[in-house]
Amino acid sequence: MRMSRLFTKTSKAAPHDAESANAKLLMRGGFVHQEMAGVYSWLPLGLRVLRKVEAVIREEMDALGAQEVLMPALQPKENWMTTARWDSMDDLYKVTSRTDKEFALGPTHEEIVTPLVRDFVRSYKDLPTAVYQIQTKYRDELRPKSGVLRGREFGMKDLYSFHATKEDLDAFYAEAIEAYVRVFTRCGVDVKVVEASGGAFTKKFSHEFQVETPAGEDVILACGACTFAQNGEIATLKEGDACPQCGAPLALTKGVEAGNIFDLGQRFSEPFDFGVTMEDGSRQLVYMGCYGIGSTRLVGTIVEAKHDDRGMIWPKGVAPMPVHLVALSSKDVATHAKIMETAEGIHDDLMASGTEVLWDDRDASPGEKLADADLIGLPLRLLVSEKTLVEDAVEWKLRASDESRLVKHGDVMEEVATFVKE
Repeated sequence: MRMSRLFTKTSKAAPHDAESANAKLLMRGGFVHQEMAGVYSWLPLGLRVLRKVEAVIREEMDALGAQEVLMPALQPKENWMTTARWDSMDDLYKVTSRTDKEFALGPTHEEIVTPLVRDFVRSYKDLPTAVYQIQTKYRDELRPKSGVLRGREFGMKDLYSFHATKEDLDAFYAEAIEAYVRVFTRCGVDVKVVEASGGAFTKKFSHEFQVETPAGEDVILACGACTFAQNGEIATLKEGDACPQCGAPLALTKGVEAGNIFDLGQRFSEPFDFGVTMEDGSRQLVYMGCYGIGSTRLVGTIVEAKHDDRGMIWPKGVAPMPVHLVALSSKDVATHAKIMETAEGIHDDLMASGTEVLWDDRDASPGEKLADADLIGLPLRLLVSEKTLVEDAVEWKLRASDESRLVKHGDVMEEVATFVKE
């Protein structure tokens, strides 16, 4: 992809109302565009990140044995009345049609998925089963803030599992925790599995997946040696206590909640009368679990955890492209032409090999190009300049490092291929 053909542009300054790092950097880098408070358009570079995050999530949910569906965002009022949540959820968007029929814009999908799966499940032999979707959600946030971390419209993966017994739900719940840790690890962030209250969904215990960052909204009591943590609001342990998993001392820290899972029990199967016939002929209400990851929120969380004062530092697994090719201009016409010819050859070779690359071929100053490369934050920068031509090489620099080195032209393709596969 050539930067000269991107319709988006970088900006030196963030919007005046952007306070969080992800809001400032994603907008400055041309990854998202704010349409109103809590609502964003996802631009080409940002959408690439979002789609890669979704691909990681999708692969792990498929590996867990869940089946992907797509449920409607527009939901009937009757279903919400059945669960007694039409009037109890303060952030529920309610819309009225021209015929005065009322609907909800889904902030979550228990009211749809429970009767949906019920219509296909009759016996305990049909269980367990699990379905998930990656969909746009809507919540009437009074004070949307922190960029894409808390919005009125946002992307989410929600998974729902259905079980004949509590023991089977518990077993799947444990597998889901492991799958979630793999998702966040593949997205390049360290996560803490945080014990928390069930909130509005259930009175039982739940688990949050918190990414540690000083900009986090939540205070957590976390272990520095393993993934164990408790939400500060419900912590049964205190700072300095031994971690119940590994024995290391616990410490208070801040985190951003990037995902959560709930043991719903029979909270939703009961109002929808979702039961199955058991082996002994009795009828049993099914047990349910709910498992969410905010896909757009995860993009913002990655930025919060992976940035410096120059810009974003994208993990390789979710970066828009792994390689940023930068061609610096020269005042000498012949030298400039050679720089551009060399850069174009590297660009074309990388593209032909299947390696995604962003080529800064713009007519811009070296300072502007280097600043934009740091701001956009792709994992590897390849620099072609008057100096590197003399060495018959390119400058190789990782965004996460201050060190650089020269790589001979003949070795560039092999080294990039190795880097991308690592």
